[in-house]
Amino acid sequence: MQEVIIETRAADLKVTLSGEIDSKNADEFYNEVSAAYAAAPSDVLFDCEKLSFIDSTTLGTFVKLLKKVREGGHAMKLVGMQPRLKKLFVICALDTIMEIE
Repeated sequence: MQEVIIETRAADLKVTLSGEIDSKNADEFYNEVSAAYAAAPSDVLFDCEKLSFIDSTTLGTFVKLLKKVREGGHAMKLVGMQPRLKKLFVICALDTIMEIE
């Protein structure tokens, strides 16, 4: 089960993630964030503190979102990620193309 809370703020679009995002709900996650970005294009901040699980499909979804955000001239950042999840981004060298704190 995943929860995506999207807040449009003055400086950015904050997306708070919790639970699990995997192949079963990655499309829904992508569609929610894409729609919010289309409505209010800005930098995107993902708060991943309560995110407990991702799979390879989710990694690909983050890459698709990064491409969309960069094409719009904005930046994307992931913050608060648990070390074991961050390790997946590092293993796949995604930390070299997107900002992860």
